[in-house]
Parts: sequence; structure tokens; C-alpha cells
Amino acid sequence: QVQLVESGGGLVQPGGSLRLSCAASESIFRFSFMGWYRQAPGKQRDLVARIFIGGDTNYADSVKGRFTVSRDNAKNTVYLQMDSLKPEDTAVYYCNAVGLNKAYWGQGTRVTVSS
Repeated sequence: QVQLVESGGGLVQPGGSLRLSCAASESIFRFSFMGWYRQAPGKQRDLVARIFIGGDTNYADSVKGRFTVSRDNAKNTVYLQMDSLKPEDTAVYYCNAVGLNKAYWGQGTRVTVSS
């Protein structure tokens, strides 16, 4: 069973930065793409950013220009660099991996943006 373990969440002031990490228990080459979703209280889980096996990326409009998704194949890890954070970025962030018609999720890491 594939395991995805997120880390890097926490409390940050508006305008600050955080970097989330998602470490996979297996080679990330087995996944067609990996990404980050977030879920704020009382809201649905939405896509934030994802990176495909070939390196292409896409982002939600709300985070374009502020967030960057990347991958380190040697470490089987995907990152989400979050800059210029806003209070509306507050949510639980989940790592997602999709491969061979199966989807895997991490346990989530909480990000709170507040002064």
C-alpha cells in the first residue's frame, strides 16, 4: 500500500511563506501525476496544484504566481512552496498521487495564515 506523508504545515503571518513536503513510500515514477489539494472548514476539497510525470504543472487560479509545485525524484518527494500567503489560504492541505487508475491520499497537514 502506497503511503504519502505530508509535513511542513503550521501557523504563518499573512505575506509569509511555507514549504510543504509529501514523501512517498515508493518511487514517484509510478504516478502519472502528484498534487496538492486543500480543504477549508465547511468547504469541499479543491485542487491547488499538480505536477505530471513529465514535469508539466498546473495551478488553481487563486494560487498562480504565489505557489510552486516541484518534485525530487531521487527523494520520492513532492513539494509545495507557498509564498505571499493570505488568510484565505488557511486549510488542511492534502497530498495526492494518481497512477494505474488508483488514487492515494496523505493524512493532511494544517496551514493557518493569521496575524
